Amino acid sequence: MKDFISIADVDRTTMTELFELAAELKRDRTGRNDLAGKTVGLLFHKPSLRTRVSFEVGVSELGGHPMYLTDAEIKMGQRESIYDIGKVLSRYIHGIMIRTFAHSNCTELADAADVPIINGLTDLTHPCQVMGDILTCLENGKDPDTMVVAFIGDGNNVANSWVNAAGNMSFELRIAGPSGYEPKEELLQAARAKGARVTVLHDPIEAVTAADVVYTDVWTSMGQEGEKAERDSQFQPFQVNDELLSHAADDVIVLHCLPAHRGEEITGAIMDGPRSAVFDQAENRLHIQKAIMATLMGNA
Repeated sequence: MKDFISIADVDRTTMTELFELAAELKRDRTGRNDLAGKTVGLLFHKPSLRTRVSFEVGVSELGGHPMYLTDAEIKMGQRESIYDIGKVLSRYIHGIMIRTFAHSNCTELADAADVPIINGLTDLTHPCQVMGDILTCLENGKDPDTMVVAFIGDGNNVANSWVNAAGNMSFELRIAGPSGYEPKEELLQAARAKGARVTVLHDPIEAVTAADVVYTDVWTSMGQEGEKAERDSQFQPFQVNDELLSHAADDVIVLHCLPAHRGEEITGAIMDGPRSAVFDQAENRLHIQKAIMATLMGNA
């Protein structure tokens, strides 16, 4: 594994190794020097809470030095080509995490760079998020080969990465949202070609019936603010609330990648209730990303 761009590019064995390493790193957050003497560039085109803090803390806890970079100084593709940026940064630092808009920014950087590239988020996928999500499922006793995951809401980058994961594992994935807001068709086709059990629905009750995991995300993501009124109207029947969860398995866990708009896609009672693993899930971003960085860039 040279880079971590998409879960679809990672085999099942590697995923399992990353989960095991993340669990080990979570048990003991001290005394690791996997990145000792190394600098990791953290390139942000989008603002962030979890991605920035978890990567900065993760690099530091592995003994490395995080370098925060924004597009204000780099102006990727404007002031300088992505190819040239990748080549130059490869001479200075030992790895790059990029959180950006266009997925092509990430893939072009990976093609140019001679150091590992980690996809911290693009408009197409959010692989570190979903790897942390599956780690959370494992911690809660869910079997990724038999669990039923219901993703309720927009077929966005998080949903797309769940589709990619379903191509590598045997869980059943049901995605429910309004017509016209489905995940990327090409990703669905690729996952199904690998044997994925993915169903796209428009009925949230059908999706959550007997589900082991119920997942939701904001209805309006960054860059879609002009669509908010229309999206709110379309997605209202897809709110994760007590009534909807009454159809899920008795031991269901609820996940949300955050930030959440309480009272819109999910109620505060569910977010803070006994079925929620939302904040465990947020913490696990740190541990899975440390495992990815240690694997890609570690001194071992």
